[in-house]
Amino acid sequence: MNKILLIIRREYLSRVKKKSFIIMTFLTPLLIAGIYGLIGYFTYKGIKDTHDKVAVVNNNKILIEKLVSDKNIKYEYVTQSLEEMKKSFKKGDYDYVLYLPNFTLQAPDSIQLFGAKQAGLSLNRRISGDIEELIRNQKLKESGIAQSDLDKLKTSVDISVKKIAETGQEQDSSAGASTIIAFIAGILMFMFIMLYGIQVMRGVIEEKTSRIIEVMISSVKPFQLMMGKIIGIAMVGLTQFILWIVLTLTISTVAVSFFTNKDDIKKSVAVSQAGQGVAQLSQGTPAASAMQGPMADIQKSLAGLDIAKIVTVFIFFFLGGYLFYSALYAAIGSAVDSETETQQFMMPVMMPLLLGYALSLSVVTNDPYGPIAFWLSMIPFTSPIAMVVRLPYGVPNWELALSMLILVVGFIGTVWVAGRIYRVGILMYGKKTTFKEMFKWFTYKA
Repeated sequence: MNKILLIIRREYLSRVKKKSFIIMTFLTPLLIAGIYGLIGYFTYKGIKDTHDKVAVVNNNKILIEKLVSDKNIKYEYVTQSLEEMKKSFKKGDYDYVLYLPNFTLQAPDSIQLFGAKQAGLSLNRRISGDIEELIRNQKLKESGIAQSDLDKLKTSVDISVKKIAETGQEQDSSAGASTIIAFIAGILMFMFIMLYGIQVMRGVIEEKTSRIIEVMISSVKPFQLMMGKIIGIAMVGLTQFILWIVLTLTISTVAVSFFTNKDDIKKSVAVSQAGQGVAQLSQGTPAASAMQGPMADIQKSLAGLDIAKIVTVFIFFFLGGYLFYSALYAAIGSAVDSETETQQFMMPVMMPLLLGYALSLSVVTNDPYGPIAFWLSMIPFTSPIAMVVRLPYGVPNWELALSMLILVVGFIGTVWVAGRIYRVGILMYGKKTTFKEMFKWFTYKA
């Protein structure tokens, strides 16, 4: 046991003392925040700065209503024919030409959009939506409904989602917040398992090719060496993950306090000081909702989630998933002489992880309580990702406990299998390894 602790200490300290580890530990949360900030900024800027001028050639005698322009799309009805517009299109007066043929309101078809450049998907959907709304409004008017009545038909509905706990109490819930956290957890889990699992494999290959392993094997057993390396790198990953959580929470707190509107805070304080009765009377009105602001909505959404439980379970499944896969990566590293030879062995190991990642961010987020989500969160090859993706939506405690138990049993099984391959492969040199050869190593008696 003391020998395993010495190996763990060596693996841990040799990595955390590196400048690259220290720099990336503190820099990664800032980079991630900066990347998402840039994505949000350019998305907003792209929507705000998009101004398309569309010439409308309306050959439809039934469609009397006209498309309404806004700050992003300007519709201009022209009297020229479609062919004339095509010939004069290169002059640059318009970005696109929208052609409305003579169709019936019940079966609108053959609508075409011409342009010197390819129309984007968002523009295409926006114009399609405008035409659909135009046809719908004209149908309603032909049915004898006035414009004022049409305006009354438009109602915005805000549903307050509640979840009933096992105790019978109501809890605030948010599908949006749950989905965002599920996506982030799934991506981080996949990234961490791949990153630190490959580190184990590279460490084994490096020691094997430098022949240091021959000296180490003389004083420790191969299994002790493998376990010390796996656990040591796991502690490195856990240290980095905890630091990332602390730094991310700090950055998030600063960002929330920076972007929160101070005027809204003052108004909220003024309302609370005006008296509890007046505050209750104004609650639920548009003015009161406006005072809360978007940050209050985000905080309300997150308040319905047990963040401490999510983080705790994430750490468990990160360690379990990492230990499960890193044992296999250690076996691969012991079987080859260089990193270029690992490709044929890495694919069978990576495929279940990639499958769990793809299905978790598609099937599980859409149906977190379905049979596919259940079995993905039980099978050890996919449960580290699938369970952390399901967790924000709410998972019964018995399912969570069963998944943890199966993952622990799976880890013990993979360590046993990997250990039998590792003990032979670590001393093999100059021979091209195959799956058949690795199976022989597994069957060798100690």
